[in-house]
Amino acid sequence: MVDYINDDEIPVFLINGFLEAGKTQFIRYTMSEDYFQIEGRTLLIVCEEGETDYDAKELIENKTDRVVIEDESELTEERLSELNDKMKPERVVIEFNGMWDPTKLKFPKSWVLYQQITIIDGSTLDSYLANMKALMGPMLKETELVIVNRCDDKAPEELSDWKRKLRPMLQKGSDIVMENKYGEIPLETLPEELPYDINSDIIDIKNEDYGIWFFDCKDNPERYKGKKVRFTAQVMKSESFDKGYFVPGRMTMTCCEADMTFLGYLARYEDADAFEDGSWVKLTAEISIERRKEYESIGPVLNITSMAHTGAVEEPVTF
Repeated sequence: MVDYINDDEIPVFLINGFLEAGKTQFIRYTMSEDYFQIEGRTLLIVCEEGETDYDAKELIENKTDRVVIEDESELTEERLSELNDKMKPERVVIEFNGMWDPTKLKFPKSWVLYQQITIIDGSTLDSYLANMKALMGPMLKETELVIVNRCDDKAPEELSDWKRKLRPMLQKGSDIVMENKYGEIPLETLPEELPYDINSDIIDIKNEDYGIWFFDCKDNPERYKGKKVRFTAQVMKSESFDKGYFVPGRMTMTCCEADMTFLGYLARYEDADAFEDGSWVKLTAEISIERRKEYESIGPVLNITSMAHTGAVEEPVTF
């Protein structure tokens, strides 16, 4: 995604999600809003047709040309270039098929992916998380905004659980919005239900809770500023780090075995040279929030007070 579009570039809005998630309703609503109006024409590419369709009158009023592409093999750069030359759009909106891989999309040179939004049906989200994580991973990896609709009759604890499970599959800075029939649900009102006591003198992070701690610390760094934590991790070193610095972390599986990621925060320890890259350690550290070149921004830094070799944790972190 980009923050700025040049005059000779055409912005592409990619709306992703599984069938009947509510993509069509979202696009119809958005295209009717004043903030989404433009002078030129919009090319709407529909990659699957559900029960809800577009109103012909609305398409005319919104200066929109609708094209259906139902086979992934036809969604090629050549086909999109043909549509671009024929329709001459000022903007492109793609209602994407959630069963397809968005990372394989190839656009004409003048098209630029401006925003990717994923729509999720809250009434079936539990089933998706249990059975379709391998498909949800690519769908969510590059999305900028996730809208979970149809959250009616869901307990706050369920919504908090969804937030914890979706967050690791998103890129940094992505937003999650949850909606019921009354509108958006303020996420800050949801219960935390952290599996550890954040007010303890030393917060003990169990192996199975490492991922929850990592992302909560990432999203709420000030909450952990000055706190002491204790957990088991693997040492990761790099020649780019300053002397005495390394990253203790864990391998994490967000959606499938093919999508394994090492998650950890920068740490400083005066005896870091005594621990080899790849070794397993049990550490205690106090968290500070600092601007570091490794982060290219501000982030948590672990100031280790004690560390010792320990046995490996064979299972990756999952959510």
